[in-house]
Amino acid sequence: MMTRRRIGSTLAYVLLAAVAVASLVPFVWLVRSALMRQQQIFVFPVEWIPDPVVWQNFVDAMTQQPFDRYFLNTLLLVALIVPGMLLSTSAAAFAFSRLSWPGRNAVFGLLMTGLMLPYAVTIIPVFIGWQALRQIDTYAPLALPAWFGAGGAFYIFMLRQFFLTIPNDLDSAVYVDGGSPLMVYRHVILPLNKGPLMLVAIFTVIGTWNDLLNPLIYLSTSEKFTVSLGLASFTGMFSSQWALLMAASTIVILPMIVLFAFGQRYLVDGIALTGVKG
Repeated sequence: MMTRRRIGSTLAYVLLAAVAVASLVPFVWLVRSALMRQQQIFVFPVEWIPDPVVWQNFVDAMTQQPFDRYFLNTLLLVALIVPGMLLSTSAAAFAFSRLSWPGRNAVFGLLMTGLMLPYAVTIIPVFIGWQALRQIDTYAPLALPAWFGAGGAFYIFMLRQFFLTIPNDLDSAVYVDGGSPLMVYRHVILPLNKGPLMLVAIFTVIGTWNDLLNPLIYLSTSEKFTVSLGLASFTGMFSSQWALLMAASTIVILPMIVLFAFGQRYLVDGIALTGVKG
């Protein structure tokens, strides 16, 4: 029995290691291409070690377009979107999990049906609405929806599940002392759910950083481009300069790798806590 278990564990580790290596190959290829000369990238057989190492590719990639401006624009959007998403989704999740009001379950079910609505269906009517408000080529269509929970239906569902695990006795203790639902929300629910809220923040940052479609629809002035849109325009202008394109792509994804490295504990804890019942 022990031998079978060891064989099974060994096979599982071998399979996981193979999947990990296969997942890392594209990233390794990206980095090695960013450090190579143009003519070395597509040679066969493949050369995995750059010789010589061309660090100048990163300098050239960053000077071909104002990526410093694109980074600042994206950071501004992150600073505008993340607080709004946290506030709107946590408040909605609190209302659906800790407050009793007529039609609560029906409204929540209706909200969940929004997850099945394809985003492409709403692009045109939403664009017409922002156009009528004369907000095209501004950050308003990108940032304001987050403050009203737009695009956060999944986060509302996830936070609601976490909020339901907190004993109702804590709410009752606040109400007995003369507290209000707002006090329960601020002093009980939010402090006890820092991990899930951090999870929402990380997902929102990654989604904002990688978002290409929305900036492509609403932004037309190059000075307002985000990093994803700047990288897309870089591809259009320098599609044949693969070394510079790979260098720019490496720089753009590095912040997300750093974010994941610092936030992976919250990701793991969030996954683990989904099966815990209060």
